[in-house]
Amino acid sequence: MKRHLALAAAAFSLAVPLLAQQSSAPESHDPLAFDRKNMNPNVKACDDFYEYTNGAWLAANPVPPAFTAWGVGTIVTEDNRKVLHEILEAAAAKPAAKRTANEQKIGDFWTSCMDEAGIEKAGITPLKPELDRINAISTPAELNAELAHLVGMGITPILGFGSRQDAKKSTEVIASVGSGGLGLPDRDYYFKTDDATQKIRDAYTQYMTTIFHLLGDDDATSAKNVEAVFGLEKTLANATLTRVERRDPNATYHRMSVAELAASAPNIDWTSYFATAKLKSTDPVNLSQPKFLAELNKQITETPLDTWKAYLRWHLASSFASSLSSPFVNADFAYRGTALNGQKENQPRWKRCVARADQLLGEALGQAYVEKKFPPEAKKKMTELVGNLIGALHANLETLDWMSDATRKQAIAKLEAFNRKIGYPDKWRDYSKLTVTPASYTTNLLAGAHFYQAHEIDQIGKPVDRGEWGMTPPTYNAYYNPLMNEIVFPAGMLQFPMFDIRQDDAFNYGAIGSVIGHEMSHGFDDQGSQFNAEGNLVNWWTPEDKKKFDAKAECIVRQFDSYYIEPNLHHNGKLVAGESIADLGGAVIAWEAWQRSLKGKPKPAVIDGFTPEQRFFLGFARARATNTRPEALRLRINTDPHPANKFRVNGPLSNMPQFATAFGCTAGDAMVREDRCAIW
Repeated sequence: MKRHLALAAAAFSLAVPLLAQQSSAPESHDPLAFDRKNMNPNVKACDDFYEYTNGAWLAANPVPPAFTAWGVGTIVTEDNRKVLHEILEAAAAKPAAKRTANEQKIGDFWTSCMDEAGIEKAGITPLKPELDRINAISTPAELNAELAHLVGMGITPILGFGSRQDAKKSTEVIASVGSGGLGLPDRDYYFKTDDATQKIRDAYTQYMTTIFHLLGDDDATSAKNVEAVFGLEKTLANATLTRVERRDPNATYHRMSVAELAASAPNIDWTSYFATAKLKSTDPVNLSQPKFLAELNKQITETPLDTWKAYLRWHLASSFASSLSSPFVNADFAYRGTALNGQKENQPRWKRCVARADQLLGEALGQAYVEKKFPPEAKKKMTELVGNLIGALHANLETLDWMSDATRKQAIAKLEAFNRKIGYPDKWRDYSKLTVTPASYTTNLLAGAHFYQAHEIDQIGKPVDRGEWGMTPPTYNAYYNPLMNEIVFPAGMLQFPMFDIRQDDAFNYGAIGSVIGHEMSHGFDDQGSQFNAEGNLVNWWTPEDKKKFDAKAECIVRQFDSYYIEPNLHHNGKLVAGESIADLGGAVIAWEAWQRSLKGKPKPAVIDGFTPEQRFFLGFARARATNTRPEALRLRINTDPHPANKFRVNGPLSNMPQFATAFGCTAGDAMVREDRCAIW
């Protein structure tokens, strides 16, 4: 359900979804292993630890043409993709009579996606019934009906309608109304005046023009539609909360009854929305952005129907463009791949199909993936690591000198209540209600969108399913969900170099241990700290402790505000605060957990000339080595709560005395901050 990652910043993420797009891997000698050859001997550890650890590897591994970035995480993602490719090919080739239900679905989906000739021949035909419905709109009532129809199909061109845990009553699943409707990466892209943003706007309007042409509009009609649709989007963008504003969970919490919601936006015909979910007028619903809904309510009657029809045609076609015939795919890639992220080539079809299969049938694929890539001993080792990290944070909370006993009691209760999910779900998703055929790729995607929307709506009013996952098992990522108070580590993340049962503990704790600590720290970052042990949005801090915490968090904001990626572009400290607090907390907690694991054991040996203390930090930095295209990095700085990887290494480590001691750094060195930030 969408509610699983209601606070998106709570994912670890090394921007992998943008990275895994290439046709062939670059030449590399044992690219994942830690090797002195990957280091830059001309840089001192105390000046720039990221470059010291990874400099030679970064220089030898430029971003391939079809990637937005290339790094350790990308290589692991590509390895995972190859495993999924083998699983899909085998399912497609297996005789129908011998396939399981899941094998039938993944095999037939694979066949439909790889049927390039059929997709080229079909063109826009699979979307024609929906386009015809839009073209037939002639009244505001029919516009309302079409908006509800599209949402029911799982297509949300402007208004999201689904379910979520109630942020202040986390045992309840209630209806949810959200905002959308913007084709640019962020609402600020409609208003910034710098040259880089203007180029992206130009690429976006060119993309729109191309799509309208492909839908059959002539030059004059296309130009008119582009101007009208962009103007409507800009109006809606002006009523949309900024990314920093959305980091405040109270800003997106507005519980009301269905009747109150309907009264707040009377120009929207809510009957179809509510009927789909079988909601009564007294049932609760959360409205995430009242200002947006007020503007939409206004535009329903003030915007001409022809503009609305063009708007819906555009958003429907652009939503599926990457999966249609090559003219649509090429137009989509020119904007999303090249203009936004700097990619030079699109990825080959098989890689795109693997990614789509993982999105649609990730747990069906995940079962086979786990059998190949995540043995029981790996889960056992990870469970031990997580337990050690929990123990380290528990001890840390017990001794924090700035936290009062009243707050400390609540913090420990929250930590002890963490639900730990490792590798894969205990109960796999049931896909029996999803029909997949080998005949039409786009039809399968439409069916998938409807399947997930129906599942979403079906959760309203039911007990929270605490066993459900928000990521698929093969995903190279991890997350913390404050509403569930859970830490989640998919098997796809628990691969070398993030985690390897053959590696020494120091390296493993520096790499995967810091990720575990990172997700745990999200429970106590600027967002997570507002939720209690049960996942409710309530204040559990004493006023004085909250002031102290906010001051410590502000230190992180100031630190990252000072990090520039270009002369005129620096990080937004408030946007990246949660991830940066978690990066620092993760490193500190992992260090303490590793130290606790050494008690009663002989001191680990020096390996390849590095002390175990140094290897801890080398593991931390090596796992984050990534080259990123300038365009993709600009997009990340403007829209992503995760900082650039260089600063995800140098930032937290420059705050740690343990790092300075390990490498002999002293005051005045770049890796020793004078204004040191410390929370945990």
